[in-house]
Amino acid sequence: MSAKLSATQIAWRAAQEIADDAYVNLGIGLPEMVARFQPPGRQAIFHTENGILGFGEAPPAGEEDWDLINAGKKAVTLLPGTAFFHHADSFAMVRGGHLDMAILGAFEVAENGDLANWSTGPKGVPAVGGAMDLVHGAKQVVVITEHTTKDGKPKLVKRCSLPLTGVGCVTRVYTSLAVIDIQGGRFILREKLAAMSLEELQAVTGAELGVHGTVADLVVPEL
Repeated sequence: MSAKLSATQIAWRAAQEIADDAYVNLGIGLPEMVARFQPPGRQAIFHTENGILGFGEAPPAGEEDWDLINAGKKAVTLLPGTAFFHHADSFAMVRGGHLDMAILGAFEVAENGDLANWSTGPKGVPAVGGAMDLVHGAKQVVVITEHTTKDGKPKLVKRCSLPLTGVGCVTRVYTSLAVIDIQGGRFILREKLAAMSLEELQAVTGAELGVHGTVADLVVPEL
């Protein structure tokens, strides 16, 4: 396989699509990095299930206030206007349709938009957490993930084999190799690494990649 994007580069690419003042929930793990890469002149309002709205990026090492954490138990900073509220009120925001976007990780994404991002296996996530609420409450669900598993198996598949988090909920996927939309029950390729051919990308993707118009180069900075 050709060179691929790093985790920070995937997060940077996803951050470029977030609208100014959008209300956004960042999933645990790789999605948390998105908060570091707000484009100049834009500021999303980040939400976390444990009851903070409007937090900033992680503080410098050694300057953490461990009373200020996100749902992934990572230290965050406060921005002017940050709000704190009960865990139940946080989920009321999610279930009430008040989030513009949820950015989540994934074990598998199917071509029809199904998402599997938890597992009951021996090394799986022990519970689904708030993800099931997020995929049905947020106006848009975006996934950021490696394109393949550690042993090279596709994470973008025809049908999910793991327990589903949501059905037909994902609209866009940012991977270490490409940017892919989900439309009409199909993967539609929007961007790919210039050094990788369409055939090479298809070989590590578990369902057909459709192409509508020009496929742009996936260009990110060195991070």
